[in-house]
Amino acid sequence: METRDKIYFASDFHLGVPNHKESRAREDSIVKWLTMASQDAKQIFLVGDIFDFWFEYKHAIPKGFIRLQGKLAELVDSGIEVNFFIGNHDMWMFDYFEHEIGVKIYRKEQSFDLFGTHFFIGHGDGLGPGDKGYKFIKKVFANKFCQWCFARIHPNLGIGMANYWSRKSRGKEKEPQVFLGEENEWLVTYCKEACKEIDAKYFVFGHRHLPINYELPNGSRYFNLGDWINHRTYAVFDGEVLEQKKWEQ
Repeated sequence: METRDKIYFASDFHLGVPNHKESRAREDSIVKWLTMASQDAKQIFLVGDIFDFWFEYKHAIPKGFIRLQGKLAELVDSGIEVNFFIGNHDMWMFDYFEHEIGVKIYRKEQSFDLFGTHFFIGHGDGLGPGDKGYKFIKKVFANKFCQWCFARIHPNLGIGMANYWSRKSRGKEKEPQVFLGEENEWLVTYCKEACKEIDAKYFVFGHRHLPINYELPNGSRYFNLGDWINHRTYAVFDGEVLEQKKWEQ
């Protein structure tokens, strides 16, 4: 009888870029990681930007990524709870994954009690000071009317345009990110303020593309999960300690 006594976290797979070959290789590695995690996982948290672009039409979804979808369905069917936070690249995820696969979708930051420990989890985009331009664009993208308008575009054109913009943007970020110092890390700033009101031992985010384990003033910790383009990092919680790890396969 398997013992499900671990909780796994990962984010920023960005499947779809920079090209089909590299994305497929990364997807295969992710599926192997999920297979490993399934041996003792009680829950798995996928914390945003799993896809570099995702939009669900009423009767169509972007093609590809079928190995990941199949593995997630297998995990859910085996009794493992899979929690999926939308990120800024896959915010146009609606109900397909919930209805077809059975994962739980979260659209904003959320508190969780995991093995008696309080976590605060979210993708991390739009939090903290500054970045007003992006925060405005995010509101536009989240607007129901704007989503309705995009859905009127034929998938061949709509998904094609989105993939072009996405790959062009991602092409500028080939080098790994570096820690900018606590005064310039906006998620550190956010967590410092949030921990005054949110009683969490761990604040877990993605989006930053840099593995971070930072102690906050009240003794809680901010973890950033990194990414799977440059780092292939994840975190695992055993009921006592949240630990960052690197996947080598």
